[in-house]
Amino acid sequence: MQKLVDWIRGHQVTAFFAIAFAISWGLWIPFVDAAINRGADLLYPLCAVATCGPALAGIIVAAISSTAGRLPSTRATWISFVVVLIVTTLIFVIDLQQRNGTEPSIPVVGIGALMAAPVAYVVSRAFSRTPAVRKLVSSLVRPRGGLVWYVLAFVLKPTLLWLSIGVSTALGRGTGTTFSPPAEGWELVGLVTIVFLYQFFFFNAVGEEVGWRGFAMPKLQAKTSPLVACIVIGLFWAPWHAPLASAQGAPIYSGEFWVTYFLMIIPSSIITGWFYNRSQGSILVAGITHAASNTVGKVLLMPQLDQLSIGLTWLVFAVVLVVVDRMWKKLPADHPAVFWGSEDGSRRTKIGSRMAVPKRMTRRLHEG
Repeated sequence: MQKLVDWIRGHQVTAFFAIAFAISWGLWIPFVDAAINRGADLLYPLCAVATCGPALAGIIVAAISSTAGRLPSTRATWISFVVVLIVTTLIFVIDLQQRNGTEPSIPVVGIGALMAAPVAYVVSRAFSRTPAVRKLVSSLVRPRGGLVWYVLAFVLKPTLLWLSIGVSTALGRGTGTTFSPPAEGWELVGLVTIVFLYQFFFFNAVGEEVGWRGFAMPKLQAKTSPLVACIVIGLFWAPWHAPLASAQGAPIYSGEFWVTYFLMIIPSSIITGWFYNRSQGSILVAGITHAASNTVGKVLLMPQLDQLSIGLTWLVFAVVLVVVDRMWKKLPADHPAVFWGSEDGSRRTKIGSRMAVPKRMTRRLHEG
């Protein structure tokens, strides 16, 4: 066992990806098709654990690799768990009623609570007694960066989705007609709000971004550039979805599917990674941009969206970000999106770097 612990500590990124796939594929492959296509509703909670695979993997590796002493016990861990469990169960029930017309009942609430349990667990780790785990999850609940990044996170990728309709029309792959929303006025606002909250908690931000951006991104950026880190994450992020995509009817044995899917996922990883870095390492911002694009796609644009057109649109924008932000250059060692993941905890500042963080900011983040 000690040899395994030592290996994980010495190969944290490799261990993270291996554990994330083991959790997600290990539960998705035997259960997700039955849950989605054969009405086995009781299997959905297991699929919820699977979808939290990246976050759980990050938490496991961070806990094993932590060498600092345990922090004092507080009530915040259990309070946050209970609050998030109640809130996310309510979101699950309302979303199910809106999408499927399923009326609330004791079994529905029970399944919702089981679905919400891994989500509540991940969020509660922001108050963990293990310092490394607390640092990992903290930016999910403690805002970082300026307000502008939160606003952009809500609107940028949805705007690019709208633009992709025009690209689809230009390529002869779409109708170019205007899609009629499924509701109007406040009813539409309520629908979009619930879908966004569902996507955020189940599981774009909590299940995925805590792992992809919160754990893997800083670890990779401690050794390489943001561009390389985003591409590496994208190369794992795409196949991670394979069992879920298959259960939803995607032709995962088609080469064309994977070409277009990677074309979409890797630019998406670059854009989301850019948000994470620019917001001083905020999982919350990364989670918002992830959930916002999925919400607009599912509620407003899905009948017109073309995967290839989305990929091309995102690719063009990602190239602009790479060039303008010089994402091929490593970030300063004390950048908040880097130093958490460095092996030696170095906080050296590159003098004159445009991405350097003020000393008072670094000190405040370190103390927090």
